[in-house]
Amino acid sequence: MNLANALEDARARYRARNPASERQLAGAAAHLPGGNTRSVLFFPPFPLTMVRGEGCRLWDADGHGYIDALGEFTAGLYGHSNPVIRQAITGALADGLTLSSHTRREADLAAEIHRRFPSMALMRFTNSGTEASMLAIALAQVHTGRRKVLVFDGAYHGGVLSFGGGGSPINLPHPYVVAPYNDLPAVAALVEAHGPELAAIVVEPVLGAGGCIPGDPDFLHGLRALATRCGAVFILDEIQTSRLSPGGLQAVVGLTPDLTLLGKYFGGGLSFGAFGGRADLMTRFDPRQPGALGHAGTFNNNVLSMAAGLAGLEQVLTPQALNDLNQRGDRLRERLNTVLATAGVPAHFAGVGSVMNLHGLPGPVRRPADLAGANHALRELLFFDLLERGVYLAFRGFIALSLPFDDAACDTLVGALDDAVHVRGALLRG
Repeated sequence: MNLANALEDARARYRARNPASERQLAGAAAHLPGGNTRSVLFFPPFPLTMVRGEGCRLWDADGHGYIDALGEFTAGLYGHSNPVIRQAITGALADGLTLSSHTRREADLAAEIHRRFPSMALMRFTNSGTEASMLAIALAQVHTGRRKVLVFDGAYHGGVLSFGGGGSPINLPHPYVVAPYNDLPAVAALVEAHGPELAAIVVEPVLGAGGCIPGDPDFLHGLRALATRCGAVFILDEIQTSRLSPGGLQAVVGLTPDLTLLGKYFGGGLSFGAFGGRADLMTRFDPRQPGALGHAGTFNNNVLSMAAGLAGLEQVLTPQALNDLNQRGDRLRERLNTVLATAGVPAHFAGVGSVMNLHGLPGPVRRPADLAGANHALRELLFFDLLERGVYLAFRGFIALSLPFDDAACDTLVGALDDAVHVRGALLRG
């Protein structure tokens, strides 16, 4: 059996094991295009329908249980139904669902975020990381009087700011300068050519959707210097990487951005986004000032996200808990890569701390272009093999551990991968 035949067989077994999920998608397709309203969750022949979660475990419509290694693409940092989060939500509900006004909670949450991210002198809340990215870029354009935005190949700053595979046709119509990641000389040449027109340089310190590719500290500091030199606003997208230390990766590498983007778990598992930074930039949104910029959003300060986010930060996400999680992730990634290397499988997990991504090539990877020769069929086969062994991860191999993802869950994941590569044997070795 060759790889293509093995993959077809794995898909057939998947279909046979999950008839309820297939029926659910067929029914949803009557009212949602393709039965889907969130593109990243779809994979062929059909995605699983999950019906329940607890801790770091999930159960699907066909009654199968999984360890949840996806962690809602880092938004599920607290796991499922954390008691502290649940109590905060029910307490907020008791006070009224929508209060049509300012509340104490948004001020308290902002103060706690500032304590962890001192570079965010002032901030604004949104409903998603996508909105935060859009508004931060718009602010940079207004503040500088310029239009161009320097971004990176493979970057993802939200559904309308996606730059993998040449960029999305529904991206916001800004004039973009697309640079290669981890290549400071190339970026410097682009800044030299476009500097007087650049409103912002926007970068993820680890490319998330681009494959969990870490940015070199020298590269990130070089971008900071280039932005200062040309007068552009330096925007650091920590929507995913904020989980890699109590103060995000900017604290780890000693980086001070002009604006920071946050989202995901800061809403305690509910919808949330934020952007913030230098006071002279953010004060432009101060409604007490003449000519202030408007920033609407019915649910920007919704009481449930404010309550859940604050409870999670104050009572659950201690520095020790977060550091332990990321150390556990580093150990897990090393163990997974040892399994692949020992079995002679040309694949590896890239990443930092508690986030990682499976790639169908040995590595290392420094930029998305390095993935041009990756064996995506091999990665897809391992995806279905891991699902069959009770491990749920993203179709494209992304993993984000939650706080409840303990050593036992790590052992389960390593054991499932070890079993899969040994059963497949020479097929995976090519």
